Amino acid sequence: MMLEFFAVDTLLKLELQYTGQQITAGFPSPAEDYLETKLDLNNYLVKNPSATFYGRVKGFSMKDAGVDDGDLLIIDKSLGYRNGALAVCFINGEFTLKKINTDHGRLLLMPANEAYQPIEVKAEDDFMVWGIVTHIIKKVY
Repeated sequence: MMLEFFAVDTLLKLELQYTGQQITAGFPSPAEDYLETKLDLNNYLVKNPSATFYGRVKGFSMKDAGVDDGDLLIIDKSLGYRNGALAVCFINGEFTLKKINTDHGRLLLMPANEAYQPIEVKAEDDFMVWGIVTHIIKKVY
């Protein structure tokens, strides 16, 4: 899985109408009657602007974790890894998106697609957790 990176520009305000109400997936309601305020997606999605980047996914190794080819990731480099997080890892000159697992002293980068094998990180590898995915943006239409 490859990633293409983009810088975050939080100086641009992108205020959209926001209902302030929950949107149910059941019986519809006239949401336009509840428009209360505006929501700036930069403020909502980017908590640490100087450490946040966008990355576009290229590949299918994380499809069973809900990450598809072409998805846009919001990546925060200031966050430490926590169990179950989607981590953008840098290994031997390449970026990859994986979950991290330890098994009997071995560090494994785990795909979420059985067609792909885990990547074992060896002591001689150039490896770092580059950032943590905080949001996944999908194009659905």
